Amino acid sequence: MSCGDPHDTECGEVLDHLYEFLDNEMAEGDCAKLRVHFEECSPCLEKYGLEQAIKALIKRSCGCDDTPADLRGKVLARIDSIRAGQRSGEMRPVAEVAADETAGHGAQSTLAASE
Repeated sequence: MSCGDPHDTECGEVLDHLYEFLDNEMAEGDCAKLRVHFEECSPCLEKYGLEQAIKALIKRSCGCDDTPADLRGKVLARIDSIRAGQRSGEMRPVAEVAADETAGHGAQSTLAASE
């Protein structure tokens, strides 16, 4: 994604680190760079707001459930794979990715119920 305007920090870099930013897992200097970018770039700000809302919804809906360690590892590996695919232009529907990652963990029904 790119808004087409020049920025000190590219849109792709901002979006690659969006979840680290949302989870407060970045150094303050890097957070400041992203905040500046969000002030300049409406599409990235919109994406940030959407992801923030989704994260809050998930926390409200599933905050008390423990995630199995193997599922967490698979999901994180798949996120890395998706990011690599997006950089190369390959995209898969979110529902398909979610079904792949939750198969065998009983989370498919939970995912479907939350939709």
